[in-house]
Amino acid sequence: MISLVLGGARSGKSRFAEQLATHSQLPVLYIATATALDDEMAARITHHQTQRPLEWQTCECPLQLVETLARESQKPQCILVDCLTLWLNNQLFHYPQQNFAQLFDQLINSLEQTQATIIFVANEVGLGIIPLGEVSRTFVDEAGRLNQRLAQRADQVFFIAAGLPLTLKGPAV
Repeated sequence: MISLVLGGARSGKSRFAEQLATHSQLPVLYIATATALDDEMAARITHHQTQRPLEWQTCECPLQLVETLARESQKPQCILVDCLTLWLNNQLFHYPQQNFAQLFDQLINSLEQTQATIIFVANEVGLGIIPLGEVSRTFVDEAGRLNQRLAQRADQVFFIAAGLPLTLKGPAV
């Protein structure tokens, strides 16, 4: 089962994804993609760490998500990836000239033989004002493409607004 949980900043998407992981009744591997580049992000990371159950394992994975999923998805567990948008940001920062379509293909292909339940969290960044700078527009465009690709592959897709889930695809919860 592949689930995608979308929403804006502070929409409640991480909390909803964590509830899905808990309800899976499987051991949970939390894949964290954030990097603490400033004090504000460090505070966000700390907040998320304090919200997670102590029995969950954590894997810090700012860049090597495809490889990590290929390896970890062969185990009967629940994998919670929080979040794809920060992983994309890291990719754009470290490898701005890479072929993102190919990277997204690799991510989707890593899910084909999964034995795990995988929950992805991602920001819906395309609902606001069009960014002024080229890098910002590239980020928004690639985030939209990534979300579309994963939503096509996912069994369930949820959009979270004001802490409330809207089921876009699959059975409602």
